[in-house]
Amino acid sequence: MAHLLGAEALHLEVPTKVIFDSVTLGVAEGDRIGIVGRNGDGKSSLLMMLAGRRKPDSGQVTMRGGTTIGVLDQADQFPADETVGHAIVGDRPEYEWAGDPRAREVIAGLVSDLPWEAPISSLSGGQSRRVALARLLVGDHEMLFLDEPTNHLDVEGIAWLADHLKRRWPRGQGALLVVTHDRWFLDEVCTTTWEVHDRLVEPFEGGYAAYILQRVERDRQAAVVEQKRQNLARKELAWLRRGAPARTAKPKFRIDAANELIADVPEIRDKVSLQSMAVNRLGKEVVNLLDAGVSYDDVMTGDERVILKDIEWRLAPGERTGILGVNGAGKSTLLGLISGTVEPTEGTVKRGKTVQVATLTQRLDELADHQNEPVREVIGRLRSNFTVGSGSKAQELSPGQLLERMGFTNAQLSTPVKDLSGGQKRRLQLLIILLEQPNVLILDEPTNDLDTDMLAAMEDLLDSWPGTLLVVSHDRYFLERVTDQQYAIFDQTLRHLPGGVEQYLELRAAEDARAEAGAGVATSTTTGGGSAASAASASAEPALSGAERRAAEKELSAIERKMERLQKDIVKARDGLATLDQANYSLLNAEMAKITAVEAEVEELEMRWLELSEQLG
Repeated sequence: MAHLLGAEALHLEVPTKVIFDSVTLGVAEGDRIGIVGRNGDGKSSLLMMLAGRRKPDSGQVTMRGGTTIGVLDQADQFPADETVGHAIVGDRPEYEWAGDPRAREVIAGLVSDLPWEAPISSLSGGQSRRVALARLLVGDHEMLFLDEPTNHLDVEGIAWLADHLKRRWPRGQGALLVVTHDRWFLDEVCTTTWEVHDRLVEPFEGGYAAYILQRVERDRQAAVVEQKRQNLARKELAWLRRGAPARTAKPKFRIDAANELIADVPEIRDKVSLQSMAVNRLGKEVVNLLDAGVSYDDVMTGDERVILKDIEWRLAPGERTGILGVNGAGKSTLLGLISGTVEPTEGTVKRGKTVQVATLTQRLDELADHQNEPVREVIGRLRSNFTVGSGSKAQELSPGQLLERMGFTNAQLSTPVKDLSGGQKRRLQLLIILLEQPNVLILDEPTNDLDTDMLAAMEDLLDSWPGTLLVVSHDRYFLERVTDQQYAIFDQTLRHLPGGVEQYLELRAAEDARAEAGAGVATSTTTGGGSAASAASASAEPALSGAERRAAEKELSAIERKMERLQKDIVKARDGLATLDQANYSLLNAEMAKITAVEAEVEELEMRWLELSEQLG
């Protein structure tokens, strides 16, 4: 079928709401499309953008050259002195329009009971609607855009209109787009249904009945996905609440709400079961680095350059470790020692007999030989199932289920690897590695190209992976989320960080301070060994007196109560926006300004809350 119209990356928004975000679709000859969706979701806006009556904020609509379109708006607008006959046929002489079979059929079917010279102003709403339809349908258009054409029509008028539209063009010619709430009309006329929802347009094959059947199935699947998402969100919240102490520095009412939500949420990972499975797969010996070091001769200077030295590290079965260090510190070299791609120049590296190391690199090496193959073929060559979880919670997943868990749709299974987005390739790379069933997994900057939802899905998948996991990442959240301990490389040596990333940052700050102090020695003279202590004590804030502490605690409590009240006011105000006239932009803007002002007040209170919390320790 020949292409008639295309829309690319349409974006439309009104005050307080984004209507469409990057919508791309097309219309071809022979299409009969019904547009459905909730009121206010943008059905009429979409129709008018495609018809050229309304400009999108961004994106474009293109049409085949010479294509003619006819548009029926929801509002029937006529000049004040317009008559029925002139509104329909204009200034065409009678012999011309009377000799046109289409014009005769339309006039007989829609307005035969109306006086030809009657003024439009004297007609009822239903009668003027029929005149507007007749005016449109007597024309010879290749595309028709109808916005609520059945409004004010009786049963006979609707039946006539449906029959006319079915016979209007030969099969495979013309195009129809119609917005209507009349379900019978949609089933009778349309062969495709577009559902407008959540800033997008989702196509379904068939009329209304077929659309409903498909939507029920879609909603069923969405309910399953939503349940998984909620479980994942609760799991994430549990980690946030039980994670590093710094993450609990939030107003008390928020902490209480978090505690209530996660009261019955188990630990993120079943560490005992995972470690037991890891021992079964790996044995008690994984990889041992014994006084290992790596150095090489610098060809530019002729000197020996030390990358790592005196590394003593025994990886345990099921260990989940994050590796920190500045760029160039030797993180990749350390991982190379473990995977076997780098040989030590001093000391030894011992690996267990059953160890199988896999590395998720930044280069997408696993996909290099599969660029022209569909995703399902790439996955199909690997294992037929994959075990997630442990003990009684162990679950066998097929490759397709694993792909779905990582955000791939059925349609994307047929997509060649080369046409995937960066994030999709990254996810596919991880799945290929996991299906090879390694028992030591190295992730080198795994968060590149992934959005937050996919990162959460990856984290959830890794939670049930039974093996030794090593992660290098600049994404602090991800690193703390998927590992149980962290190490850092300082001065070519490996240091354990019981305090995690926070301790690493403190050590780096101290390292920078020492470097600055060392530079200052060359230009200034110190006056005694106690100067550093004096400077530290001078910079520290004085301790609060008893009265000051009581006043600070009282203010802190008052701020918490006020923030809680304001948060409720914000929620109530936002809910109230839905009851306002969405076409009254000035009123909407005024209400949004009030909400923004309250949110700004909350932010100021939060800053004061943090200041008082720091003073109180």
